Amino acid sequence: MAYRRFVAICLLVCGIVALALAQQSSITAESLRTWLTYLASDELEGRATFSEGLGLAGAYIADQLKEAGVKPGGDQGTYFQRVEVLGIKSTNHSSVTIDVNGQKRTFNDGEGVTFARNVGGKRVFTIHEVEFAGYGLDLNQQHNDYDGLDVKGKAVVWLGPRGPRGTDERQSGRLLRSRTAFAVDEMGAAAVIGPQAEIGGQRGGGRGAAPAADFTTAARLDSPLPASVTATDDFLEFLFSGSEIKYEALKAKAQQQEDLPRFTLTGVTLTFNLDADYQVVNTRYTRNVIGIVEGADARLKDTHVAFGAHYDHLGYLQGDLPAGRTDRIYNGADDDGSGTAALIGLARTFARAPKTKRSLIFIWHAGEELGMHGSKYFTDHPTVPLDKIIAQLNMDMIGRNHDNLASESNTVYVVGSDRISSELHQILLGANAGLAKPMTLNYRLNEPTDPERVYYRSDHYSYAAKGIPIVFFTTFLHPDYHRVTDSVEKIEFEKLAHIAQLVYETGRRIANLDHDPVRDFKGPHLAVGSAAN
Repeated sequence: MAYRRFVAICLLVCGIVALALAQQSSITAESLRTWLTYLASDELEGRATFSEGLGLAGAYIADQLKEAGVKPGGDQGTYFQRVEVLGIKSTNHSSVTIDVNGQKRTFNDGEGVTFARNVGGKRVFTIHEVEFAGYGLDLNQQHNDYDGLDVKGKAVVWLGPRGPRGTDERQSGRLLRSRTAFAVDEMGAAAVIGPQAEIGGQRGGGRGAAPAADFTTAARLDSPLPASVTATDDFLEFLFSGSEIKYEALKAKAQQQEDLPRFTLTGVTLTFNLDADYQVVNTRYTRNVIGIVEGADARLKDTHVAFGAHYDHLGYLQGDLPAGRTDRIYNGADDDGSGTAALIGLARTFARAPKTKRSLIFIWHAGEELGMHGSKYFTDHPTVPLDKIIAQLNMDMIGRNHDNLASESNTVYVVGSDRISSELHQILLGANAGLAKPMTLNYRLNEPTDPERVYYRSDHYSYAAKGIPIVFFTTFLHPDYHRVTDSVEKIEFEKLAHIAQLVYETGRRIANLDHDPVRDFKGPHLAVGSAAN
């Protein structure tokens, strides 16, 4: 009897060890190479968003899920969610009323002020705090107009087509073009106002032509958006009429790239009436691919950890090739074939591993290259309740070394892990420490002053914008980014497998929590600096 018990215990221990080893090795460089070789092949013609090639890629992913026993998570019991991408003609009736110490003027769209074509849902709101933020730039130690300035829920005004004299023109140029997004996304502004001359725009087709789309989106049109306007001198002169420093003086300083003061526009309130009628003038369809591995805990299995990558790319060059060129297909092996293949490995591994407490949802987003269409559509039309997704882990370009540097061979760039949930960041650190060979986690791209604004540029942000904690994994840019030379033979498959294992371990730990990761919204405060193990 004792001998039988001993044998049974040995068999159980061996089984557990074998299972653990199988889990660790199931996302192999060889399997990743097999999947990616097809996904990045010329047969798929660059996987453009509305192409047959993307359809072939989606069908291939679905076959891999079905073979591994991953459940369909899309429409009507399939692995696919149809994504509607709409071209919208906007007829804008929006206005803003300025009250300066009891003196009021109303400016309608096209008359002293121009609103963004997409103003979101119709609404009226008043802002009682208006801040002049100089050039509206945060260049970190070089120049920071937001240093010590809290603009959350306020209106922000800036001037100047160029940054202040002496700043890095390349860095300031990028951030000048994204001042609106920075003020809203990073600083929490409720409205942004800049000089009209800095931004051009087309207002539609000629007489007799079919209505031209003013913007393209897969997101809901009735969601509330911050007010974003550009203004003429007339508008700005009245806005600053109650200030000690008048608009003409500030404008002259900005034109000379001199230092600009920052101050509150006292006695000023702004009432925005956001009102646009939207006409759909173009509809195109693409598809997200979605699979689910159900959790084992009766109480927690209706909650999900989401894993994502985008499986679209740029397609192929359709015109004449330059002399000496023969390759016209953007294979997108790293962008984001690498994340797509890793996500296949993750889904198949979790499907065959011991069940986590919570369920897992795997989403291959379409249309990221055209504006994150797939992730925006999913987060507005989720196939599982959005409030039941407790975290999202996103992978985009995880198969190379940044700038092909050998020193980056064990480095992965991590973005956003601490912004919504500092607990999620600690889970990531623990998962990395638990690897046989921990990776070097570089947080440079998580800095608020990152000129590339990576936190806002891939599909994870569609989830973060809904308040869902995220972690974004990338190995960042290289000379083949968005070129036909982004090909499969340049992928570092051992590194790709290593990163996939880190994502697996991070996701597994989140999915086995008995509570949701705490959402403390502290912003980027833990994952800052160059690198750490």
